[in-house]
Amino acid sequence: MNDFFSRVRSIDAFRAVTMFLMIFVNDLDGIPNTPNWLKHAGENVDALGLADTIFPAFLFIVGLSIPFAFQNRLKSGNYKLLSRIVSRSFALIFIGFYHANMETYNEVTSILPKPVWESLVTFSFFFIFLDYSKDTSNLKRYLLQGFGVALLIAMSVLYKTSDPGHTWLHFTWWGILGLIGWSYLVCALIYYYSSGHLWIQATAWIFFMFFNIDFHFGFLDFLSGLQKYVWIAGNGAMQAFTMAGVFVSVLYMRLKVNNELKLLWAALILIAIIMFNMGFIVRYFSGGISKARDTPSWVLICTGISLITYAIFIFVVDFKHKYSWFKIIEPAGTNTFTCYIVPFLFYPMYEMSNLGYPEYLSQGTGGLIKCIIFAFVMVWLTGLLDKINIRLKI
Repeated sequence: MNDFFSRVRSIDAFRAVTMFLMIFVNDLDGIPNTPNWLKHAGENVDALGLADTIFPAFLFIVGLSIPFAFQNRLKSGNYKLLSRIVSRSFALIFIGFYHANMETYNEVTSILPKPVWESLVTFSFFFIFLDYSKDTSNLKRYLLQGFGVALLIAMSVLYKTSDPGHTWLHFTWWGILGLIGWSYLVCALIYYYSSGHLWIQATAWIFFMFFNIDFHFGFLDFLSGLQKYVWIAGNGAMQAFTMAGVFVSVLYMRLKVNNELKLLWAALILIAIIMFNMGFIVRYFSGGISKARDTPSWVLICTGISLITYAIFIFVVDFKHKYSWFKIIEPAGTNTFTCYIVPFLFYPMYEMSNLGYPEYLSQGTGGLIKCIIFAFVMVWLTGLLDKINIRLKI
């Protein structure tokens, strides 16, 4: 039982596919003559593209991982869970802050070209957050991390922004990693202080769903007064996805212990049906489905999609033991943070190289092929880095 919980392969496989698709849809953005259903729907469009479901699925997986990660750390004798929650959250928010500022880097007024600045910032993250082996001496580790910190400070000093009213690094939005960090912080603390009780995870999940509804439409006046005190939760959407994952993992553990895991499929499908129905009902008077505006219908429908998808992964991987099907993209599921960061090295270097590719690969079917190949290359590069003990850890 303990060996089973030490590495739940269905989560690894789900994470690998989600990370692969995240790289794919990010690279696909801006490629003309490609199917709209693969991309993000417009801000004022009542629609849901594949890209709109990826980030919710990733947040759901973050929640799935929390109970198992906590259990494994306790099993290994590491009881510093609270400091781990805080340090991991801070690292994600910290990197997300820089990624958000990359979007407004002013190449005209700055000393360094944007690709150079971005690549050097990313290199600094590698030195700071590298998973140094136990064989690495403390002196070597401190020197390398110190170099990373010094490089990041230098890049911070050189930064200039194009945002009106600002000249330096400043808050624009949290960035993808920052949103993950805040959501992880809130949901991990809820799980930690609730001692993992299933009913508390369910209550927290329901609270954030209704909080999101109230944030948009004010239907629940009794929650309105709480919003100014829980700004950290934003509009509740991110935490709703993550708490859904926490709830599912706790339910998974309980049913596994009681040898009733087959009931999990029925539970996930039933809850997904409820999510879909609520999402489509709310859609009619909530401004439709919109990732850009974090509408309740988007939250509910994407949660249902994640529930159904994970039920499939449980069946294929945990019951039918077909994890080998996902070996080709395994690094995306086991070294996810590294896999996410690697493209931030590739894109600047590609821009600096002035290399091009055939016109056929810049649009339409050729563009799709290029994006798929790119996603595979990023995953394989992550695997290659892992083989030479270069992986990021937060």
